[in-house]
Amino acid sequence: MAVVQEKELLCKDFLAKPKKLLIDGKFVDAVSGKTFETINPATEEVLAKVPEGGKEDVDKAVKAARRALDGPWGKMATNERARLIYKLAELIEKHADELAQLETLDNGKPITESRYVDVAQTAETYRYYAGWATKLEGETINANSNFFTYTLREPVGVVGQIIPWNFPMLMQAWKWGPALACGNTVVLKPAEQTPLTALRIGELAMEAGFPDGVVNIITGFGPDSAGEAISNHMDIDKVAFTGEEATGRIIVKASAGNLKRVSLELGGKAPNIVFADADIDAAVKGAITGIFFNQGQVCCAGSRLFLEKSIHDEFMSKLTDRIAKMRQGHGLDEGTQIGPQVSKEQQQRILSYIDIAKKEGASLACGGAAPSEHKKGYFVQPTVFTGVNNDMRIAKEEVFGPVLAVIPFTGMDEVAEAANKTTFGLSGAVWTRDVKKAHKFAARIKAGTIWVNCYNVFDPAVPFGGYKMSGYGRELGKHSIELYSNIKSVWMNLMD
Repeated sequence: MAVVQEKELLCKDFLAKPKKLLIDGKFVDAVSGKTFETINPATEEVLAKVPEGGKEDVDKAVKAARRALDGPWGKMATNERARLIYKLAELIEKHADELAQLETLDNGKPITESRYVDVAQTAETYRYYAGWATKLEGETINANSNFFTYTLREPVGVVGQIIPWNFPMLMQAWKWGPALACGNTVVLKPAEQTPLTALRIGELAMEAGFPDGVVNIITGFGPDSAGEAISNHMDIDKVAFTGEEATGRIIVKASAGNLKRVSLELGGKAPNIVFADADIDAAVKGAITGIFFNQGQVCCAGSRLFLEKSIHDEFMSKLTDRIAKMRQGHGLDEGTQIGPQVSKEQQQRILSYIDIAKKEGASLACGGAAPSEHKKGYFVQPTVFTGVNNDMRIAKEEVFGPVLAVIPFTGMDEVAEAANKTTFGLSGAVWTRDVKKAHKFAARIKAGTIWVNCYNVFDPAVPFGGYKMSGYGRELGKHSIELYSNIKSVWMNLMD
């Protein structure tokens, strides 16, 4: 199919109008008056100019969030809070095609992924947490017959949230959903590379009827800008961050100022382990999904593919044959299976890792360059290296792109040790027809999510998060409620 033309863009009206910060229910310019450009990674053209928010803007947003918390939002009945979150989900579905186009233009991902994964899961996440708003219960505790003791579950307070550029819409929902269900107010900073869907959903939140100050959106940069201001702010009670490990360290250090709570979902270097008894064709498809979905810009990407030696050659033949048929191009083309990387910086980072892998002795099985047929855009070919060992940088460091490192193995103990030989622990996968083996490996791999005979399967009800340098805290499911609520114990004296 042809690329959607400008006149067919449902998001063209939004793109054409001036972009503003959302503070206290109003769309306003940054105090500094500064703006920055957000770029279409498929064409390298400017999509829009966005306000460059800074410390003063964050401070205004925090004050507005505090007023809302102490005022209408804090006093609102939980069923009304649930209704507003449900309404936001409905509006997202109503504008699904527009939001999908906007996400694809800003991020580069294929429109089929934006529409049928990102938008669909975004709406579903808000629905799931709308249900939680009326189910936050305390408990009575029979600790001492002379006292009536019970607990209350209360919101943490004003929450700062910093989200990445790989799933802008979905990460906003993962953060907003549980925070709002628990009764918190929010100051959100979307990634500077992909701010547009956050602002559009901010408009939909206002249309849904959220009180002024409940949700605030500050577009801008990280260091010496809005991100740093959120991390350091003394009246923010919690920071939730998804992104790279180095930034997570900075946020943890900044949180010491007022000992604000922090939750982190950071990087990964997932082992994708295929045993000889696996369904090879299914595992090949799973390996492609694991590394090339969203151009490999996925924290849980299956970037280390461990193949049992007896199936190595057969697997590689089938894998490279399927990769050769993948269609790479503009994300708005519905035939596109892999789009551009999000930015020039990201493209160059990935290409530099490809050069490093070659210098370290890995063998290039396919890809390995920016495709010559695309004169514009930040494209990188789907790339696979064989002959990789676990000590190579391409196997140790997060490339965050469509680059797969294939590592052969011979035995269960060997691959278990190699799979865990990483500073990360976000996810992993096992492919086998042996149920006993699958359960054993699910227990042995030190990671927060293990897929068995599948990859990249998610649901709002199932928790997601990491071990080791992949962060702490859990997104999604009932477990994220713990991130956004406090437990208060009450003792009532019953003695005469």
